[in-house]
Amino acid sequence: MSEKVGSLLRLLEEFAPKQYAMDWDNVGLQVGGIEDPVSKVLVCLDVTEGVIDEAINNNIDFIISHHPIIFKPIKNIIKENPQGNLIHKAIKNNISIYCGHTNVDIAPGGLNDYLATKLGLQDTSILDVTMTEKLFKLVVFIPEEHQEAVADAIASEGAGHIGNYSNCSFRALGTGTFMALEGTNPFIGERGQLERVQEIRLETIVPEKRLKKVLEKMLDSHPYEEVAYDLYPLSLEGNKVGIGRIGSFREAIKLSILIEKIKLVLKLDSVKVVGDNDSSIKKLCIVNGSGAEYIKAAVMKGCDCLITGDVKYHEAQIALELGLKVIDAGHFETENIFIELMANYLEAKVKDSKLAVEIIKSNINVNPFRVL
Repeated sequence: MSEKVGSLLRLLEEFAPKQYAMDWDNVGLQVGGIEDPVSKVLVCLDVTEGVIDEAINNNIDFIISHHPIIFKPIKNIIKENPQGNLIHKAIKNNISIYCGHTNVDIAPGGLNDYLATKLGLQDTSILDVTMTEKLFKLVVFIPEEHQEAVADAIASEGAGHIGNYSNCSFRALGTGTFMALEGTNPFIGERGQLERVQEIRLETIVPEKRLKKVLEKMLDSHPYEEVAYDLYPLSLEGNKVGIGRIGSFREAIKLSILIEKIKLVLKLDSVKVVGDNDSSIKKLCIVNGSGAEYIKAAVMKGCDCLITGDVKYHEAQIALELGLKVIDAGHFETENIFIELMANYLEAKVKDSKLAVEIIKSNINVNPFRVL
């Protein structure tokens, strides 16, 4: 027995919606189709030939990677081209491929937050806000005796959250009228007869990323054949999302201690460092992958240290002049925890959803660099 790719896509979209991604990025399903079968999922950082072979050898039909296999527009898919060969091999072996890149970095609970949690940072906030979520007001009319069933159903999918409060709604009693015409099967009343029913007008708030699932639950739980509801876009702003996380330790620590902490958390033998080892670090900033462009932003936010990768010589000089300590832990090294994060998330979601899917972590080390 197997599931469909679409079932996994819904779980991935719940965690890190595609609209969270940066404009220059390319995320989502890149090879395959939503109706393709899935029984085994392989989670990896990059889709390489070794990863494709790993999938083939283990009868895996769905790969989830952090970095896109298709990043820029391509003009052909030929086997003599390394990228074309990977895509051809995946299609030939019925392997679908999904990429979760900057949308996973940005998502609440995503890669930036995951490393911040591992380091024990407190009071975390966003370094660079890239998007503010849209909110909608949902108004639905429900027979009085069915109001709780519908309210509970839509709340279970995220409707009615205001700050740290859930199940928020407003309800008013009124009279609904309708006449069922030919071809209908009315829940209340008879065809051709005007009905008057005591109904509840239920109002609640829904974030855009939850809207589709909330509407599905509403329609599924509502007793009427045709559901009357309104949807209003709001000027109110929802949750903010963005790149990077700022956080603090309960008490300041020396840079040397932070260096050992990051090496332990990321299982590293060495890192590159800008700044004196005896420097005091309390507030720091994390940008997984390549984040040297945020050096000045980190300084403006009052951070003592930036943890990232891919810091160039002149960028390190700027950080030194600005008094910002930098730990360059490497692009691969700060993002390889994607495998752990995504596999753990999917294992829990697959279990809750009772999907017959096995989640497997890739064993292929794709870091192109070696330190000798």
